[in-house]
Amino acid sequence: MPSRLRRRASVALAASTCTLLLLAGCAAEPTAATDDATAASGTHEVEHARGTTEVPDDPQRVVTLEPLELDTAVAVGIEPVGAAVASNVTGAPAYLGVDGVEPVGTVPEPDLEAIAALKPDLILGTEARHSELYEQLAAIAPTVFIETQADPWRDNALLIGEALGREDEVADLLSAVDERCEALADEYGVEGQTAQLIRPRDETTLSLYGPVSFSGSLLECVGFTIPEQDWADGLQADLSPENILSAQADHVFVTVADVDDASEIPAAITQNADAFPSVTPVDTSYWVSGVGPLGAQTVLDDIETFLEESR
Repeated sequence: MPSRLRRRASVALAASTCTLLLLAGCAAEPTAATDDATAASGTHEVEHARGTTEVPDDPQRVVTLEPLELDTAVAVGIEPVGAAVASNVTGAPAYLGVDGVEPVGTVPEPDLEAIAALKPDLILGTEARHSELYEQLAAIAPTVFIETQADPWRDNALLIGEALGREDEVADLLSAVDERCEALADEYGVEGQTAQLIRPRDETTLSLYGPVSFSGSLLECVGFTIPEQDWADGLQADLSPENILSAQADHVFVTVADVDDASEIPAAITQNADAFPSVTPVDTSYWVSGVGPLGAQTVLDDIETFLEESR
């Protein structure tokens, strides 16, 4: 966890324990009907990054703190009452097609008071990001943590499916992603071609996404090869614009906020057009932030469009 988050979380823990206990109590008192419904529908135990937690079989008021958790919940027909939002979007990403999800802070800094006010019956978070908030979250509602957002996204999705009581449905959705990958690989035959996903961070940093990353894994599952880099856990590698030539590939995808705005393609790429003959802008909100079964299918939509237009 970044030191800044550790400091903030520690301050929050020391300064607001009483407030949060009151919030948890206030959240619990008006939810007797929800508790009765939970008892009627039953509960099950889930082993996760912080141990074992008993959660409702059919949660009705879910709060998610990680994009993968939001995507997976929506994919199985559960619209969370609240979600921590990624720093590059406002509210739930448009590709999910939901508009009733209340923002509860950002992914790195969830708003505990906003979460408690929603009276959730299940909270989903991430140990690597929210470790020091776990006890406070668990005082509000049963809480399940994936280990880290850098773990293989399919494994994380299955754990979230288990917490939601929908593990079989999530497994089917993941199988559908893999089957579509195989179909695209068979139809377009891109084996031997390289592809690179580049995310402009700021004027000094570009991030490349590796085979373990969400979109990187999708590029590889349709048959592309991602060129070797010095990956951090296979996930990401950063470089400066001056070193852009080390990001060459047969096909380069660049994440942007607006795919119709050519000015969002970094100058380091446009000024080296000969080295980058195939550059395609793609939407950051799902290529990077849309981790999950629905985001995967949306990324594959883009890849299929690209492959069809490149024939």
